Amino acid sequence: MGLEINPALVERVLVAFLREEITKAGFHRGVLGLSGGIDSAVSAALAARALGPENVWGIIMPHRSSNPESREHAELVARQLGIRSEVIDISPQIDAYFQGRQCTNVRRGNKMSRERMSVLYDYSAELPALVVGTSNKTELLLGYGTLFGDMASALNPVGDLYKTQLRQLARHLGLPREVIEKLPTADLWVGQTDEDELGFSYEEVDRVLYMLVDQRTRRDEVVAAGFEEAFVNRVILMVKRSHFKRRIPVIAKLSDRTVDRDFRYSRDWGT
Repeated sequence: MGLEINPALVERVLVAFLREEITKAGFHRGVLGLSGGIDSAVSAALAARALGPENVWGIIMPHRSSNPESREHAELVARQLGIRSEVIDISPQIDAYFQGRQCTNVRRGNKMSRERMSVLYDYSAELPALVVGTSNKTELLLGYGTLFGDMASALNPVGDLYKTQLRQLARHLGLPREVIEKLPTADLWVGQTDEDELGFSYEEVDRVLYMLVDQRTRRDEVVAAGFEEAFVNRVILMVKRSHFKRRIPVIAKLSDRTVDRDFRYSRDWGT
């Protein structure tokens, strides 16, 4: 298959996944952060098809430093999909925490991401609803996300789709062109874009990741395929160093049935 997908088939699989997993857990609603970007737009579209738009909440959470275009695009997606949406300004709590404190853009961005997830989980308790994830496979493999922030969710329909595959699905779903074609950004500080921060394009890194992860191609073979050795080595290092983000905290084993090792799947509890 490569990085080319069958969008209609992928849509059917992911809609069924959301419907089955959410209802199996005893819920019929979903809530997600609507950023104005392509990832959250695709997750929202899939959730709307799975649960009905009236059962999906898209929470828009700008900070005073956010690009106004992000909110505009998020509201555009919500209107097109017909889902419920609310705007929660996270500026007061973020600014109060950092008042009088020196911090880097990364620290402030991580705090903003975790504050947004805190809001979503409060909504999940109020509605009640499950939090739907929006992190794609490229971000998850590179560790390009905030632990307990945008990487947190109850379930994630897009986590096995590379960014370039996500764009294919977004076009199939008929999402707004403005959202599909905009430069990817977490909007964590003024002027921030994913590819500028990473130092490479999603198209480039997706090809390397697909060879390394999905095809299990050796490092030297990836280099021989035409990729710079330094770039391949950097990608491999990012995947290795971020492994802790892709699993629950390591639990010291004392019993015969340790959570996430011996007691991991629903079938372990007779379901």
